Amino acid sequence: MIFANWRGFSGGTRDMYGEILKFGAKIVDALRTYRHPVFVYIPPNGELRGGAWVVIDPTINEEMMEMYADKDSRGGILEPPGICEVKFRAADQISAMHRLDPVIQALDGELQNAKTEADAIKLKQQLKEREEALLPLYMQVAHEFADLHDRAGRMKAKGVIRDVVTWKRSRSYFYWRARRRVAEDGLVRAMQKADANLSVQDGREKLEALATSGVYGDDKAFVAWVTESGSKIEEQLVSVKHAAVKASLANLLEELSPEERKKVLSGL
Repeated sequence: MIFANWRGFSGGTRDMYGEILKFGAKIVDALRTYRHPVFVYIPPNGELRGGAWVVIDPTINEEMMEMYADKDSRGGILEPPGICEVKFRAADQISAMHRLDPVIQALDGELQNAKTEADAIKLKQQLKEREEALLPLYMQVAHEFADLHDRAGRMKAKGVIRDVVTWKRSRSYFYWRARRRVAEDGLVRAMQKADANLSVQDGREKLEALATSGVYGDDKAFVAWVTESGSKIEEQLVSVKHAAVKASLANLLEELSPEERKKVLSGL
């Protein structure tokens, strides 16, 4: 269980002296080969940013890792002020003002129709004052807009976290999630022992097809189903083993000559 609340690393002298990159790489190596469930959770008011996110991203080990976030947490590469400096600079803000603000639009119209140089200078000064007055407001709105993209709902919509889990229900949620993952992964490994070519995803799909309708998507119900369906699951394991033996035998027969194949089949 990883409680993630890191704002990344600066890449400056202090971080380089502390070998942040080196130890971050060691964490990635450890997670990449870990064969048990890993839950990453961004707690309330926590942040996961930049290089810190890269170190514990679930794509490092998709079969074992899952990421969750509280509704009041934040996650993204850059913080709102940083992303606005890159994506919504002063020139972009002024351009947006001329597109949206009715006062500036009216001044632009008057400037185009200005009859004297003095009138034009006066209108330009008024435009400048209006732009300077609006800049703090536009920056505040931009920060809020950028922050909306870092919230848990947006993270889930983009598929970078599995679910939004509030702090209040996190203990119960992860208790049942952990029990479910241990049970499910144990069954998948049993299938893989019977069929070495079976992937984790294939095993999970077989369990989903085998489970009672609506059970697979509910952790608590899935744990209860596994407990109550021992014989049914055992039949599935035997079926997987038989299918694997048949496939292996079929591959073997294809490699034999017609005479050898006839001899093997008659022996069977």
